[in-house]
Amino acid sequence: MTEEHAIIGNGHATDTAKLPKVRTMEIRVHKIASVVHRLTLHKDERIITDNLEAKPGNVVVVRALGEKTTYGELELEEGRMAKIFEGDIIIGALGARNALKGYVGRVPDSIKSGDVLHMLNLGGVIGICTSANKDLGPPLKVEVVGMIMRKGRILNLVDSSIPDHERIEPGMNIPIVAVSGTCMNAGKTKAVAELCQLLSQRGLRVNAGKLSGVAARRDLFSFEDHGARRTLSFVDTGLASTAGLDTIADISKTIINGLAEDKPDVIILELGDGIIGGYGVITYFDDEDIYKHTKVHICCANDPVGAFGAKRIFDDRGQRIDIISGPATDNEVGRAYVEKMLGITAVNARTDPEVLADEVCKRLGMHELVGLRDEGPLAEQA
Repeated sequence: MTEEHAIIGNGHATDTAKLPKVRTMEIRVHKIASVVHRLTLHKDERIITDNLEAKPGNVVVVRALGEKTTYGELELEEGRMAKIFEGDIIIGALGARNALKGYVGRVPDSIKSGDVLHMLNLGGVIGICTSANKDLGPPLKVEVVGMIMRKGRILNLVDSSIPDHERIEPGMNIPIVAVSGTCMNAGKTKAVAELCQLLSQRGLRVNAGKLSGVAARRDLFSFEDHGARRTLSFVDTGLASTAGLDTIADISKTIINGLAEDKPDVIILELGDGIIGGYGVITYFDDEDIYKHTKVHICCANDPVGAFGAKRIFDDRGQRIDIISGPATDNEVGRAYVEKMLGITAVNARTDPEVLADEVCKRLGMHELVGLRDEGPLAEQA
């Protein structure tokens, strides 16, 4: 079944007398990626196959041109992982990625039906891969089928984003714990999850967010599973990733204000990827207003050299690291170096999560919570 509409540029309807008509068609899809989860899409959707626009965040329908045994799954909108089969029709979104241990890719300069692009991440971000990782192999190729229409225009992630904020709301005095890292896979998500669990067990209302990286829901689900009452990420601001952004300060303020709405006792924020990298992490610390509200800064380092480099970077900026965590603190060798040579508290989130929670509580001035342990619901009856 087809229907004719007139569109131009970014898909906004215009004068039909001056434009060629563009044909739409109904299509049945097999998988809807998590990157578009806010848009409430359906397996049966109406798409256009002409006049497509290569714009970050545009919702695109593609067909899988193969299968992969490594990195061949897709995180669906509800968070479940599903294998991608050859011929699958998938809804994702155009975006970029700059992963040191993953794929590097960008939004194409132009796009049309039949173009071959790549699945850049598990969350359904789609673009042109410009550099691959040997451990993952070549990215999965996908063929562009079309783009989804809504009310005469091409659907974009911003169409369901939360309200923008240019500043942290006056009077917002909820303390922020920021967790950065020297690289991806440095233990940031683990640290945030442990803090969500242990601080909530100590009676605090905890909200958590992810400010940078590439779209996927699993980290936020982990935060919620560990006790976070509410979670938000850059995807909620209408972005498939923060790759290539000049700054993440504006979206950080939007997320902070969103997480502050229900008045939690503390907000914990993960800065995805590394402080040196292509996702704009360091720009979080460039904003004076954000930094003023950041009461604790935990930096996860992969090794002692990374810990040394992180300290040097923040020393040069006149800013602090309160706690070093991550693989650099896996045993006493790394912890001794961090504490004796760098003068920073070292705590491993995997082996000593309660100690990490104690250190955070001290720095938040919540001394009554230091040493408090959850002994279960029957403890008072013992």
